[in-house]
Amino acid sequence: MSCPGDVRPAPDGRTTGTADVRAVGGIVVRTRGGGLSLRVPARALVVSVALLAVLVVVAGITLTTGDFDLTVPEVLRALAGNGSGGADFVVNTVRLPRLLTALFVGAALAVSGAILQSLSGNSLGSPDIIGFTNGAATGALLVIIVLHGDMTEIALGALAGGLATAVAVYLLVFSGGLHGFRLVVVGIGVSALLLAVNQYLITRTSLEDALEAQAWLIGSLNSRGWEQANGAVVAVAVLFPFAFRYARRMSMLEMGADTARALGVRVERTRLVLLVVSVALAACATATTGPIWFVALAAPQLARRLTRHSGPGLAPAALMGAVLLAVSDLAVQRLFSPAIVPVGTATGTIGGLYLIWLLVTESRKSRA
Repeated sequence: MSCPGDVRPAPDGRTTGTADVRAVGGIVVRTRGGGLSLRVPARALVVSVALLAVLVVVAGITLTTGDFDLTVPEVLRALAGNGSGGADFVVNTVRLPRLLTALFVGAALAVSGAILQSLSGNSLGSPDIIGFTNGAATGALLVIIVLHGDMTEIALGALAGGLATAVAVYLLVFSGGLHGFRLVVVGIGVSALLLAVNQYLITRTSLEDALEAQAWLIGSLNSRGWEQANGAVVAVAVLFPFAFRYARRMSMLEMGADTARALGVRVERTRLVLLVVSVALAACATATTGPIWFVALAAPQLARRLTRHSGPGLAPAALMGAVLLAVSDLAVQRLFSPAIVPVGTATGTIGGLYLIWLLVTESRKSRA
């Protein structure tokens, strides 16, 4: 029995690359020679294609509309390096890096949340609820306020803060066995503590630094250029392969630690690697844009509901995260123009409503 996303030797030994649909559902793709096979759930594939189509539409609207409207041919010429000076500046310097930052930060947050929700077995398990986002923000704030560091130093500070928070949570929760409810409760406490630390840091600095730090804490894509976009792309390119490599083991862990051990999974090592990947993704995203709330919480759950798949579903989750953040940023740019509204305001508002709905739904399930 193959698991979604499982890569294993093909059972029939066919020698040509094929793709076919099995009775168990999904599309099976084999390498030429039949050495490896991959089963992709059909519904997950359809949802992923649909999300990609939405991303193309959102990208088109983002690049063509605004204070300086452009046609699609003008945008394409600018992307190819053949556009006019004004179109080239608007597309390649202003809009494209901001769009790419939104796409890759959204994907990173979504995969980070999907990993934590899978590990904890709790739909509230996400880096912003558990405290990893606030920990990353603490590390970044220390660099901004104390060291007056540049973008690279802020990213390293955010990563260090997120990892330190993860170590604290690991010692408090994981060493005694992973329990989803305990993880969420301890994480909420750690998050509240770190939030207080962040506010204290702001009160102990100069007015100029405090305003800069407070603006960064809201979470924004305003004025994000190629430095931030390239950082987000590199983080995703480095960390996503580890996440997808361990996707099958996550599916096994969801069946229980004992079952996973019986299937040959090194449970503690797998959890530790996945935790580090999740924290690193959240920290890099936070360093790039500041804390963007609720994308990591909502995107994996929405992707699961659309795909109707019980596994972690990292690819649909990543696409959903990219869609949520790109659409939210497009909305704040077009609906509130000329005012400059941080995208964190939009995701916080929508995410808060989603969190209320999720808590009500989970409460009804527990009573049933």
